[in-house]
Amino acid sequence: MRTTLSPVPSRKCQQPSESTEAKLSARTPSVEQNVRPPVRERGTRQKSAIRTLIEKSRNPLLPTEILEGAQQAVAGLGMATIYRNLKALVEAGEVRAVELPGEPTRFESAHLGHHHHFQCRVCEKVFDVQSCPGNLAALAPQGFIVERHELTLYGQCRACAALVAVV
Repeated sequence: MRTTLSPVPSRKCQQPSESTEAKLSARTPSVEQNVRPPVRERGTRQKSAIRTLIEKSRNPLLPTEILEGAQQAVAGLGMATIYRNLKALVEAGEVRAVELPGEPTRFESAHLGHHHHFQCRVCEKVFDVQSCPGNLAALAPQGFIVERHELTLYGQCRACAALVAVV
C-alpha cells in the first residue's frame, strides 16, 4: 500500500506588531539589566565580631571557640556564618590558619608576625610562643635550602601542670 503525503498548507508568518514587541521587551531584561554590579566587600556585624575576637585573642582559636565568643556580640550567629567569614578573612589576609598535625584548624590574626606555637597535651589548647631559635638552615641536610620553618612545642600549659602537680 502506498501512502501519499499531502502538503501542509503554508501559513504566512506574521510580523509582531509594535505593541507585541513592547510587551516582550518589558518582560525580557536587556543585556544591561542582566549585568550585576561588581560585588563589594561588606562589613557585617558578624565579620566585625569575628575579626575583633581573633585580634584580641592571645592564642589561636578553634571555630567553635570563635562561635562562642562572637555570639556574645551577635546573638543567633551560626557555624556556617563563622566558616564563611573565616574563609573571607583568610582570603583578605587578615586572619591566618594554624595547621597542627592531627588537629582541627585554628585561626589567629595575620598581623602577629613570625612566631611559633605550644600545644598543651592535657587541655589541647594552643598558645603563641614569641621567641624563635632563629636560622635553622644548619639542621637541613647538606645542599638543601630552608625557605621557612614552623615549630610547635608540646607539653603541659601552666594551668594543667599545676593541676597535675596537685594530684
